[in-house]
Amino acid sequence: MTELMAETALLDSSGTATVRGACPHDCPDTCALLTTVENGRATRVQGNPAHRPTDGVLCTKVSRYAERTYHPERLLTPLKRNGPKGAGQFVPVSWDEALDDIAAKLTSIAKDHPEAVLPYSYAGTMGQVQGEAMAGRFFHRLGASLLDRTICASAGAEALTQTLGNKVGMKVEFFAESKLILIWGSNSIGSNLHFWRLAQEAKRHGAKLVCIDPRKSETADKCQVHLALRPGTDAALALALMHELIVHDWLDHDYIAQYTSGWDALRERALQWPPERAAQVCGLDVAQITDLARDWGNTKPAAIRLNYGMQRVRGGGNAVRAIACLPALTGAWRHRAGGVLLSSSGHFPVQRAALQRPDLLGARQPRTVNMSTIGDDLLRPSSAAFGPAIQALVVYNSNPVAVAPESGKVVQGFAREDLFTVVLEHFQTDTADYADYILPATTQLEHWDIHTSYGHTDVLLNRPAIAPVGQVRSNTDIFRALAARMGFDEPCFADDDLALCRTALGDQVDFAQLLDQGFASLPVPDAPFAQGGFPTASGRCEFFSARLAAQGQDGLPDHLPNYEVPAGGDRYPLAMISPPARNFLNSSFVNVTSLRAVEVEPLLEIHAQDAQVRGIANGEVVKVFNDRGEYHCKAQVSERARPGVVHGLGIWWRKFGLNGTNVNELTSQHLTDMGRAPVFYDCAVQVARLG
Repeated sequence: MTELMAETALLDSSGTATVRGACPHDCPDTCALLTTVENGRATRVQGNPAHRPTDGVLCTKVSRYAERTYHPERLLTPLKRNGPKGAGQFVPVSWDEALDDIAAKLTSIAKDHPEAVLPYSYAGTMGQVQGEAMAGRFFHRLGASLLDRTICASAGAEALTQTLGNKVGMKVEFFAESKLILIWGSNSIGSNLHFWRLAQEAKRHGAKLVCIDPRKSETADKCQVHLALRPGTDAALALALMHELIVHDWLDHDYIAQYTSGWDALRERALQWPPERAAQVCGLDVAQITDLARDWGNTKPAAIRLNYGMQRVRGGGNAVRAIACLPALTGAWRHRAGGVLLSSSGHFPVQRAALQRPDLLGARQPRTVNMSTIGDDLLRPSSAAFGPAIQALVVYNSNPVAVAPESGKVVQGFAREDLFTVVLEHFQTDTADYADYILPATTQLEHWDIHTSYGHTDVLLNRPAIAPVGQVRSNTDIFRALAARMGFDEPCFADDDLALCRTALGDQVDFAQLLDQGFASLPVPDAPFAQGGFPTASGRCEFFSARLAAQGQDGLPDHLPNYEVPAGGDRYPLAMISPPARNFLNSSFVNVTSLRAVEVEPLLEIHAQDAQVRGIANGEVVKVFNDRGEYHCKAQVSERARPGVVHGLGIWWRKFGLNGTNVNELTSQHLTDMGRAPVFYDCAVQVARLG
């Protein structure tokens, strides 16, 4: 072990090392890990029982993280393409050869048009260091195009900011004390396990759990009430709940008067949404809406666990805004077990400018490319409006060929012979198949990092537990090496990973505590908005957003119908959503044999009524299609689907698809009402027997 690695080990009497770390994946739980190391090899990964949010428990996926690190298909040496784009044909090369050639090509392209180089990354790791620290410095110094990282959460993030002032909410641990919990747009059992344990604790103490989700998910199975509304109708439901709160006077008038703004306008808007109107839009019974409103208006403390699934439609931002208003109407924020939580990430004082150094741009103002429209953008020629065509793409912490919408176009773009593509990866993903160079990257067990969370309020330090396997190198090390070869001699490129960890939060968190125990809690009040104090300009919960109005948008939340609203007789009469398969996380873990064996194969859940009229039997291979493409998978006739809605469980790698595609062959590049995000769950399709 290196000197830095040696200080990570906690040796027991047998000489076995236990190393503290953090889960890197895109999940609100951000678990604290303990990795057992024997003779330099990680033998077990488990949850740290000393970390309260983790409580010693990991999900099935991450509990098998050692299997991922030592996977027989792990990339262990740099690879250079020696066949057609997309064929996945590569030969091993040395690091020097790969880095020298990459640096030369990027230098040549950037000489005339630095914006022709585009980084593409997201949350393959949520770490502040291995994410955008050294990478940000490198691309800012180069003057590359900026990437608008919108593919997951930006609609909801913008909506929270417009309403509450930032991505903030109640503290997750107090859901255990709630008497009513609305689990809205979340299959918490699969995607938010530690919150689910708190919800179960509340249920044991008499709380009512209500699941609001088009799909009868595993979470819905365990809740007392399930509202299977149509995709994209969440704002209509929220407005109808407000209507009932008003007409029955289930309001906290004092909280509204002291700690909110825009009430009169919101009241007028909500009164336009009686339950009968919303029931028709949402596909619900009127009684389901009135009963929920009665519960919300009369149960204290009451809380909402909102998740990002429901904001992946045209009106997703408006829906989040409407739902985020509900706790202020009833004064739910007065209680530490009341309020709403979508994301807690706005509580963390991350020093992004110090990490990513946008000052290295100088006076340059490169264009911004939206990652959600990469399919179109890779196919755009040079123009005055767009600027230079994208000539080089550096992909890290992402698998866009599998995860970006309208993937038929994404594949066309990546297949361009004149596009120089570098991919930093653990495995030969769908995207890596199209690379000119694949650079093998470290996993979480092999590098330093700092992690914040969007589900709790603790900072975690990840220590490397083992030496890098084979020839793999960390993201930071790769970008340092490229910077050196390209003559970037600013001192910031010499910062090592431990220095970057210290930079991430500056003096806002006790780094000695992180080194000592692996985590530290932010000083967030138990009931942060009991007396207002929202991080808006007014300090109030803003029902009406003057900032949105100044942009020409509606300052009040409203229901915006989906782009694609199927109706009887339409060419594409079924709405499709694509929630994650329980044992995958986006496209991560798809290649872990034990997890893929549980999922078996790509599935489409379809209601018996819809299957019958199409002559589809359970287990039959079907084609799911629209004007954008065609996807083949097995049909699972299931009560999890409501009539008129099908579920394409994802995200499988395309290479594991029955016809070499996945569900994103069908999704569109339309964007949400705010936040410029994709509309994965706003998609109309038809389903037919194959052949």
